[in-house]
Amino acid sequence: MSQVVPLFPADGAAVMMMLLAEDQTSRILGELSPAELRLLGEKMCALGEISPDVIAEAIAGFVDRTEQLGLVAHDRVGQVHTMFSRAVGDVKADNLMRRILPAEQTRGPALELARWLTPEALVPLVHGEHPQALAVLLVQLDPEVAAAVLHALPAAAQPEIIHRIATLGPVSPQAIAMLEELLQRRIGECHGQAPLAMGGAREAAGIINGAGKVVEKRVMGEIGKLDKALAKEIENEMFKFEHLFVLDPQAMGSLLRDVPNDTLIDALKGVGEAEREPFFRAMSSRAADGVRDEIAARGRVKLADVVAAQKEVVTVARRLAADGTIVFGSGDDDYV
Repeated sequence: MSQVVPLFPADGAAVMMMLLAEDQTSRILGELSPAELRLLGEKMCALGEISPDVIAEAIAGFVDRTEQLGLVAHDRVGQVHTMFSRAVGDVKADNLMRRILPAEQTRGPALELARWLTPEALVPLVHGEHPQALAVLLVQLDPEVAAAVLHALPAAAQPEIIHRIATLGPVSPQAIAMLEELLQRRIGECHGQAPLAMGGAREAAGIINGAGKVVEKRVMGEIGKLDKALAKEIENEMFKFEHLFVLDPQAMGSLLRDVPNDTLIDALKGVGEAEREPFFRAMSSRAADGVRDEIAARGRVKLADVVAAQKEVVTVARRLAADGTIVFGSGDDDYV
């Protein structure tokens, strides 16, 4: 057997997920946190061809770690609650857990929902609340989400929130219950009795963009059969003017050759100098200076004209991408 590079735990877990049936994988993924899902998803997408040696290494590593660790106790209460919910339903499961562990405060629905919300959705729910409540909430979020929420809060409150996080220590069940009540109340104030809005064409487009060209073609084709209007809405979100900023100079040059100069001037009027640079880098210095002068001389342009020009440029880019003339990302695995 050839020498195999030892797998990190996440790499081995990714291989094991690919070996399981889809229903088994789905049940396992349903138990993971957002951060764990993101890490595992990245590893699974990066696997490529999986050789027999890699499979054997992953299985051997799994068996070895199982023998060493047994069954870890991480979130055992949550695991038992999930099993009971599947067996007898949520209401009976909640009652059973209160009888089994009367002093144990399990995470309520509002707090569980908060762990999956974006920073933009979270900030209105907690703005103006006590630093202690904010500290308890932030430590339960994905670090990147927590950082974005903290950044959006008033600057004067940020040091105290961080100080409370750093000195938090054990959190009592009463504190968790108060945070759950706070979130429920703020969700009601912000959204009334209507369900909290999640998902949408933009979110779907972001997921498809990250899934790769092959998945995009398959998924968008099927959605087009089911709902043409929705497919068009998702497609518009997938392919926006700002996505052109990542084109390399060669691809950008191919795009600019098919875009009328007046259209380009109007399109670039709607973005800042930094966003214009990818376009200028694809031109000669003389041509770039000429475009800069034309943009300055054009004066004020109606927003509707800017939007129309940008859509026209995107339409050209979409056609060139479909023809294979330009490629977004590194190839088949990255596509906008």
